[in-house]
Amino acid sequence: MPGPTVGVFALQGDVREHLHALGELGVATLGVRRPEELAACDALVLPGGESTTMSKLAVTFGLLDPLRARIKEGMPVFGTCAGMILLADHVRDGIEGQQTLGGLDVTVRRNAFGRQVDSFEDDVEFAGLDETVHAVFIRAPWVEEVGEGVDVLARVGHGPAEGRIVAVRQGPLLATSFHPEVGRDTRIHRLFVDQVRAG
Repeated sequence: MPGPTVGVFALQGDVREHLHALGELGVATLGVRRPEELAACDALVLPGGESTTMSKLAVTFGLLDPLRARIKEGMPVFGTCAGMILLADHVRDGIEGQQTLGGLDVTVRRNAFGRQVDSFEDDVEFAGLDETVHAVFIRAPWVEEVGEGVDVLARVGHGPAEGRIVAVRQGPLLATSFHPEVGRDTRIHRLFVDQVRAG
């Protein structure tokens, strides 16, 4: 029996890096640009990129409503950085009229850590992993509020943002503020893939 196909939203963002990380784990992958490609996927990754551009492109390519429908149906989705913003039910400091896919009962603050020049790296404790994750934050959001059904998986460990929530999970939805696709550590992707395979 063939394994699951994990799509990567491929209209903008760190598409190639996620496809590579998933490929390293032996997963069938598919770049998703059209509704029919989404329909062929068992799960989806929403990459880092620019959240407002990604949502506008999703509208242009007819993907916004199909994505929302699949999320409501329980499709596993992993969002990183901009992908976290797209999954959030509520966004602070978004642009006027900014749309999200929703499904994750959190409030995120867009560009919470500051501008591009304020990008940084930190080693964070991540629930379910024995060793810290080297996290790369690039104009990243953070989570300001979580609903009752949301598990907090990681927080910033150092500096002025110490304690800020940077990874969450709610049912089949997983999201990180940082970019686990950068570098060679595929452990967070593996957590997602294992969840997808467990079905």
